[in-house]
Amino acid sequence: MPRKPRVEYAGAIYHVMSRGNRGDSIFLDDKDCETFIGTLEEACTRTGWLVHAFVLMGNHYHLLLETPEANLVVGMKWLQGTYTQRFNSRHKLWGHLLQGRYKAIPVDQGAGGDYFPTVANYIHLNPARTKVFDLEKEKLGDYRWSSLPLYLRPSKRPAWLVVDRVLGGLGVQDDKAGRSWYREHMKKRVLEIARSDDPQAVDAAWDKIRRGWYFGSDGFRQELMERLDESLEGKRASSFSGDAIREHNEAEAVKLIDRGLECLGIERCDLESMRKGAPEKMALVWVLKKKTVVTNTWISQHLFCGHPANIPGYARKVAGANEGQLAGFKKIL
Repeated sequence: MPRKPRVEYAGAIYHVMSRGNRGDSIFLDDKDCETFIGTLEEACTRTGWLVHAFVLMGNHYHLLLETPEANLVVGMKWLQGTYTQRFNSRHKLWGHLLQGRYKAIPVDQGAGGDYFPTVANYIHLNPARTKVFDLEKEKLGDYRWSSLPLYLRPSKRPAWLVVDRVLGGLGVQDDKAGRSWYREHMKKRVLEIARSDDPQAVDAAWDKIRRGWYFGSDGFRQELMERLDESLEGKRASSFSGDAIREHNEAEAVKLIDRGLECLGIERCDLESMRKGAPEKMALVWVLKKKTVVTNTWISQHLFCGHPANIPGYARKVAGANEGQLAGFKKIL
């Protein structure tokens, strides 16, 4: 089956999330949580990773993870495989513990956006959104299996957990005053969640974190698309799936259309006024079907070809043309 591509590069930061197989719990007790954090620490030592935020939540976990080297895939394979072995050994189980492929969403760390602390807050507030404790009476900072208590109590903070980037993104430092501000900041966010009818929608950015293939600016998206170009070089685009691949394929198709129009001496603004089955359009359809995996609907909309069901027939006509106008356009393209 097609799989989503991993965009790996030195210095990348990801929001990583993985769930238990069939939604089952991956942390049955405190000992399992301790084992996972110990395994994460080992993974950081092996790979050079830095963790900016984490939370363990019964049947899933979240990490805000930085990879100084381009080693996300190999590191995650070791982390998840090793924890699964340790979990199964302890509980005398076997088979898959985690569900399919983990999610790894690249996060924009550039200046001019609050993407970085937004993801960290999303992770830290996870126990509040899912209401695993009394929001009115208990403190989020006391939730043991999160990096938030370690933000607030530096004496217990491991070397692999880095807090400066998140606090700095919020305009404070990792000192007594900054930590006090962050504690109050998180208290206010918890109150927002407690008083909301829809805790998942308190922050509009959270939906993008959950559903997007990246989290950041348009410039960051373009940078990722260029990196995706490099990582897919020599590989079949149809071997991959997901929103990132769809956008990549559509961007490539736009380039092909622009180049084709130039070869045919047609302006893009002329496409809408041309008849839907114009030979020039049919030739462009043939190129797009031959060189990309964009949908018939996408092609029809961008070339103004009428119903998407027309597209396969247009491509076949051009492919089979050995003489006449269609053959001429095919040769040009």
